[in-house]
This record gives sequence, C-alpha cells and structure tokens, in this order.
Amino acid sequence: MQSFQFILQYVKRHRLRYFAGIITLFVVDFANIFIPKLTGAITDGLASHTFAWTDVRSCLAAVLILGITLSVGRFLWRYFLFGASRAIEKELRNDMFAHLEKMSVEYYNEHKTGDLMTRFTSDLGAVRMAIGPAVICVFDASVMTVMVIFQMMYYVNVQLTLLAVLPMLLICFGEIYYGKIMHRRFLARQQAVSDLTDFVQESFSGVRIIKAFVRERAELYAFLRQNGNAMDKNLRVAKLQAIVMPLLDVIIGLSTLVTLIYGGYLALLGDITLGRFVAFHQYVNMLVWPMIACGDAIHMFSQGGASVGRIREVFEEQPEIFDKKEVSAPASIDGRITFSHLTFTHRGQNEPTLRDLNLDVPAGTTLAIIGRTGNGKSTLVNLLLHLYNTESGMIFIDGTDINDIPLKTLREHIAYVPQDNFLFSDTLKSNIAFGAADEDMDAIVQATRAACIHDSIVQFPDGYETVVGERGVTLSGGQKQRSSIARALLKNAPILILDDALSAVDTDTEEHILHNLKENRAGKTTILIAHRISTIQHADLILVLEDGAAAEIGNHDSLMEADGIYREMFEQQQLEAAFGEAHTAEGGVLS
Repeated sequence: MQSFQFILQYVKRHRLRYFAGIITLFVVDFANIFIPKLTGAITDGLASHTFAWTDVRSCLAAVLILGITLSVGRFLWRYFLFGASRAIEKELRNDMFAHLEKMSVEYYNEHKTGDLMTRFTSDLGAVRMAIGPAVICVFDASVMTVMVIFQMMYYVNVQLTLLAVLPMLLICFGEIYYGKIMHRRFLARQQAVSDLTDFVQESFSGVRIIKAFVRERAELYAFLRQNGNAMDKNLRVAKLQAIVMPLLDVIIGLSTLVTLIYGGYLALLGDITLGRFVAFHQYVNMLVWPMIACGDAIHMFSQGGASVGRIREVFEEQPEIFDKKEVSAPASIDGRITFSHLTFTHRGQNEPTLRDLNLDVPAGTTLAIIGRTGNGKSTLVNLLLHLYNTESGMIFIDGTDINDIPLKTLREHIAYVPQDNFLFSDTLKSNIAFGAADEDMDAIVQATRAACIHDSIVQFPDGYETVVGERGVTLSGGQKQRSSIARALLKNAPILILDDALSAVDTDTEEHILHNLKENRAGKTTILIAHRISTIQHADLILVLEDGAAAEIGNHDSLMEADGIYREMFEQQQLEAAFGEAHTAEGGVLS
C-alpha cells in the first residue's frame, strides 16, 4: 500500500467518479441478492402448488425491474470507474513526459530508452488495472460476500452457511502469500521486458551498422537470448497464476459439495424448504465470483504495486538543471560571451574535460573552436547552452552569469546545430520550422537557401512536404546537416552554434554556406566547431583546445605566425589534401 500512496493524489482528483461508481456498484450488488430469493419463492410456490397467475405477473415485473437495474447499473459503474482509471493513466503519462523533459542530459546518458518506454506503456497499463478493475474487484467482492453470507444465514440456515464458507477462508490466507510472490515475479518480468525493448530499439536504430558489419546472425542470437529471458520471466508469472486458479476451483468445489450434502440432508428433514435449498445453492455460486475477484485483485495490486514503484523512480529523479528562484530574464541578449576560469569534469570522470579556460568573445564575433577529438569542444558549447551545470562565475552572457538567466530565455536566444543532426519523422517543412513560432514559408525558403538545401528539397516529389524517415534516415548525411543548419538559421538567434555541422558537405558547398552565414549573421555571434581548418580560417577569433585547455587563441594569421599546434594541424591537413589529389590524379592516369 505504501507504493500506492504516490497514486492517491491522482485518485483524489477523480474522487467523485469513484464515489459515483462505487455507489452504483453497491446498487447492482444489492439487486443481485434478490435473484436467489426470487428463485426460491418460485420453487416453493411450484412445489406447494400455490403459484397463482398474480404471482407470475409479480415475478415477471420483479425480473424486469432487476434486469433493467442490473443493466443500467453495470454500464454506469464501468463508465465511472474505468473512466477514472483511464483518465488517471493519461494524466500520469502526461506528467511523466513533462517531468522527463526537465531532466538533464546526464539522466539520459544513464537510462536506456527501452526501459523508459516500458514504463510509459506496460507499467502504466498495470497501474491502470490496479486503480480500476482491482478496485472494483475488492469492493465488489467485499460487499457481495457480506451481503450473500448475511442472506445465507438469515434466509436459510446459520450452520449450513458456516460449513459452506469455512473452506473459503483458506483463500484469504493463501492469497496474501500469493501476492508477495507475484510482486517479485512481476517486477522481474517488467525488467526483462525493458531489456528486450531496449535491445530491439537499439538494433533497429543501428540496422545499417549491423548490415555493414554482417552481424545479422549475431544480433539474432543476442535477440533470442533476450527474448528467451523475457519469456522465462513471463512464464514464471503465468505458472503462478496457473497454480492458483485451479486451487480456487478446488476450494469452491468443496463449498459446493458441502452445500449439496448437508443442505440436501436439511431439506429432506424439512428444516429448510426446497426453495430455500435452491436459493442457498445459488448464493454459494454467487460467492464464486468474490473468491475469484479477490485473487484477481491481489494479482493486479501486486503487478500495479511493482509498476508504481518503477514509475515513482522516474518522478523521484529530480532535474539537475533548473532555474534558481532569483533568476530574471534580461531585457535583451546581444551575444557577448565570457569564459572565466572555466573548469568542468563530467560525472564519473576523474580528470576535468575543460581546464581553467579564459576567453572573452565580443558580440557579433565569429568564434571558431578547433582541437583534436575528445578535447572538450562539444562540452564547451553544451555548457554554454546550460545542458550541464557549472559553478557560478564561470560563464557569462552580456556580463550576466548563465546560472542567473532563465533556461527558457537562455536557450531561446541560442540556435544550435548538434553533431548528430537529429531530424524528426515529419515533413521537411516542419523539421526546419521546429524552433520557429510558425511555419512562414517565405522565411523557411530563405533559411534553406542560406543553408544550400533549397535546390535539393524542390527536386523531391513532395518538395517541402516530403516526410523524412526516423531520425531523417531518408536523407543523406549532407542533406541532414544542411536541413539542421536551415532550422537554426530560421530561429535567427543572437548566438548560433555549429558543432561540426559542415563535416558531411563538400568544400564548394561549405564555402557557399560560410559565405551566406557571413551575410546573414552580420552583427550576431557565431560559434563554429570544426576539424577542417578551411572551415574556420576566416573566423574573427580561433580557440585551439588541447587537453581541455586553451592552447592558442588568435586569428588565422597570428596563429600561423605563432608556429604552434594550429600551424601543425594546418600543414598536416594541407599535406593530406595534396596527397589525396596526387592519388586521385594517379588513379585517373592508370584508368
């Protein structure tokens, strides 16, 4: 029950629905207990030959009223109680999604997508069953059992009732033990399903790598192992259910046997009438549902409790990055960036990724960042976006510490093109307009022209309405990069970050894009991260990172004169380019 304390806040919002549903369910149960009495009265009347035409009409009227009451009542309690559980499931899913959107990048680095998807689907479904059908089972079983046993004792015979109910007490004790075992097994099953979902998601996302390395059979065997583990965990749950349900039938059979033997004996002695014996047998059969309902309720509560625990884990994870109480949005952001003794270490790492970095970037400057792989280039711009936390006094925008700027304001004023160039499974128009207030077609075309992707788009059969596949899979690497650049340009933010965003385009297209950027970004701050010096050599300011520290700072000419790391990289790339051209020319002669 401690697990369900978390859900009570949602249940309270729909308490009127629950109240209406339970009242309606009570009316249905109350109407049900009159059916055996009606049957008994008819039986006694027929046996004594005193059943007159007026009695027939009265019975028909009673049957009609009971039928209408049961039909309407069963519809209403389903409407109220199932409707409430569905509404709570929707609210939980909405709140989970909103909460996960607040989580930092580190959270997604540590939690698998498949596991989160299982919590969104299977676990929420188990919670819905626990707060809907399980509640119905508990209330219905409790009320029906009390009403039926009272009628059995009051209307028929106390001793017969006690003998018939005694075997059913075994169910109450057995189901407590059953619930504990079911909780553990269902939790293990959900974890197995999460692992399987995550494996399938990764396999489908990486299908091109799998095919390129001819790893289909190895992946199939790995999938078979994951699937087999999920099947085993599912079978453990199913086996437990398979054992419990027949045992319930045996116990219920014992109660029926007692009824037939002892009840028949009392009827023969004349202690109870034939009609009351028939009614008693019906009452015993009516107790079958509450016993089964108790088992179902414990089963659903056990599964729901395990799932609530998994969902609570998501909500208990608090965002690492959030607005402080004293933040205030600046009137405007011009784009001046200052790094002051910036040092940052990723969680779980011993060595800092960035070390004592100091740099002042005036507004309207084009800053280029270059360095070998793993030297902190992407980390630096992620810190600027406040995707990771930094200590106060290390990063400033227009003289204001980024920790004092609301996250929404900060990120609204920064356009970002990441390395992975993520595109949604939507139209090109919607992808490009993703960060804009509306889908202004003129502005979209202007942005795509600047990104040198417009001509490619209009050649598609559906043009801007072309639906790209998952993660933009139907586009080439260069097309995805240019689409991402267009999306960032359309935002027209004071600060633009291009994180190695030109690596998949040829040198001519790169030159055109850089030229368009210079014209479109006049007076605005632009940060270029690249490995090719040809991409960044015309930048106003170049930062060379080495082991996370600022090894060199200057423009292209001053860094070449310094004869340091930058010049070494430049000469190495020139040599590689010359070697590539010579190799191509030699190949042309040989062919």
